[in-house]
Amino acid sequence: MITLRNVQAADLEQLLIIENEGFSKEEAATKEAFIERIKIIPDTFIVAEVGGSILGYINGPIIAQPYITDDLFKEISENPKRGGYQSILGLAVFSQARGQGIAKLLLAAIEDLAVENEREGITLTCKQELISFYEKSGFVNHGLSESQHGGASWYNLLKPIHPNSN
Repeated sequence: MITLRNVQAADLEQLLIIENEGFSKEEAATKEAFIERIKIIPDTFIVAEVGGSILGYINGPIIAQPYITDDLFKEISENPKRGGYQSILGLAVFSQARGQGIAKLLLAAIEDLAVENEREGITLTCKQELISFYEKSGFVNHGLSESQHGGASWYNLLKPIHPNSN
């Protein structure tokens, strides 16, 4: 059975394997970036695991604006308790565990946190080939992002959150 939990420092090596498998060398977060995220935003860094093996993760800080900026890949701040936008800097699933709905589980978990903490929405950037995946989860494509991260073309996707519409 897949369990979801907040990240722990001991997860670092498994996370790096999944990150480097899911992103190009230019796009992948560095070990230092992961250490910083684990330390500063463990409340919005969720891992999916089975029997102690991490199958995937989702992470990102709360930001004031609706779109991700490239500086977030280098430096983040502690999350405010309420408000802002839940960003997703990374969502990746171990190649051997893909096709099992793990990414959808992780997205649902981060959305639950966003609703619980009265965030304005969830924001991410993705490549063109992933737009339809995110649209199926309620994200709206806001067009080409200004991001130059990893030298790739990225699209801004945003999912509004309405905490009082349950």
